[in-house]
Amino acid sequence: MITTDRGEIVRSLDPDKTWDIIITGGGATGLGIALDAASRGYQTLLLEQADFAKGTSSRSTKLVHGGVRYLAQGNISLVREALRERGLLLKNAPHLVKNLPFIIPNYRWWEGMYYSVGLAFYDLLAGKLSFGKTRHISKKETLERLPGIEPKGLYGGVVYYDGQFDDSRLAINLAQTCLEQGAVVLNYFKVTGLEKGGHMKLSGVVANDLETGKIYHLKAKAIINATGVFVDDLLQMDSPGKKPLVRPSQGVHLVLNRSFMPSADALMIPKTDDGRVLFAVPWHDKLVIGTTDTPLDEHSIEPVAREQEIDFILANTARYLERPPERKDVLSVFAGLRPLAAPQDESSKTKEISRGHRIVVSASGLITMTGGKWTTYRKMAEDTVDKAMEIAGLKPALCRTKELPIHGSRQGTDWNDHLYVYGSDRKSLLALANENKVWGEKLHPRYEYLQAEVIWAVRHEMARTVEDVLARRVRLLFLDADAAIEAAPLTARLMAAESGRDSQWQESQVASFKKLAQAYLLH
Repeated sequence: MITTDRGEIVRSLDPDKTWDIIITGGGATGLGIALDAASRGYQTLLLEQADFAKGTSSRSTKLVHGGVRYLAQGNISLVREALRERGLLLKNAPHLVKNLPFIIPNYRWWEGMYYSVGLAFYDLLAGKLSFGKTRHISKKETLERLPGIEPKGLYGGVVYYDGQFDDSRLAINLAQTCLEQGAVVLNYFKVTGLEKGGHMKLSGVVANDLETGKIYHLKAKAIINATGVFVDDLLQMDSPGKKPLVRPSQGVHLVLNRSFMPSADALMIPKTDDGRVLFAVPWHDKLVIGTTDTPLDEHSIEPVAREQEIDFILANTARYLERPPERKDVLSVFAGLRPLAAPQDESSKTKEISRGHRIVVSASGLITMTGGKWTTYRKMAEDTVDKAMEIAGLKPALCRTKELPIHGSRQGTDWNDHLYVYGSDRKSLLALANENKVWGEKLHPRYEYLQAEVIWAVRHEMARTVEDVLARRVRLLFLDADAAIEAAPLTARLMAAESGRDSQWQESQVASFKKLAQAYLLH
């Protein structure tokens, strides 16, 4: 069985080994690249400075989609690529990706025809990988399917289909698949420098194991910068003074109780005051609403929602729901940074910045992947490894990820069972819960999460901190920040008992988690 024991993996690092590819960054992009490279047979090492999907990759709108907005902008090639990748992701990770109906309510008489025609083209671009056929529905059906939306002035609605997933759970499964394909992936392992050989070409990286403080000098034929909004930090190490490649844009989401719109369908508003799309999406028995699009001049590993972004979402949502949500109704607020390719001119409008991905090769040979989105992570990885193969002179090998099932892949998902995210691991997890009577009990009285899930996260999913568990293995921090704070002490005790930590570690973990979780609360 493939080991997920971090200590064991670290001890296996050979300082004399030359890797084919070293990847920095453990989000969707980096994990996708590691999986593509390892599955081709390349000796692959991935290093992440925090936890897998700690940044943008756990803070998405939870959609696997072609991008209706990009269709309106005329970016046909991007939409076509994303729709193709959406279909492949549904095939390779059916335990995490599902078909979700979206309804656009029509409050103007002409909107039904307008959106029906546009979305019929969206279906056409998807071809054989289409999720369903767009159709116009009556006012009565719209109100039945979206209970809680504003009925006044409603003419009807347009139904179309897109995908939904759990972003950080997919990232964890990608990390597990990387290990199964022979890659080495490590979290809390920060690249602090780049090493160069003859002709100032990159020969390796300097990395710090943040848990032990030990410094490693690791050699590679190709080094890939897949650090999202942090790509410019590594580029500065490589070439100080280099013009930034990324212009971060912040997206904010608010989480509400499902009672505001108790529907199995999602609400989509094509155009808000700032020209963005607004979604209200059912997710893990809650309602996620968002998102904003705020250009930023700085980036942070733990971005915080701004007051004007929160007010914007509440104000726009209030126009479409009978019961307007207030600040006191928000269970959790989370912010994520999109690594958009920086414009060549001085434009600050994020809607004018490319959503496509871009590969840049520095004079030193550093390969940087920037831009893109979760839906197209696999194609981004394929393009990046193709480029690494060319630049580093690696033995040619074809991409295998189009047909490669992701760890946990399993058909016949019961979406009403909260353990669905474990896919084919669900049976083993339940066996673990039965090993110990306490582990079969709830982690928090208001939620279905089991204490066994904490043990599982430590044993099989490389969770190292309370935050890793409550934010990205189970999604409690993103669903209900108050409940996550309440569950933190028990989570710390379970983790400490499993990994041999002392009471001081527990206290430190609980204190740091509570401090972090405050940013997810509005009250």
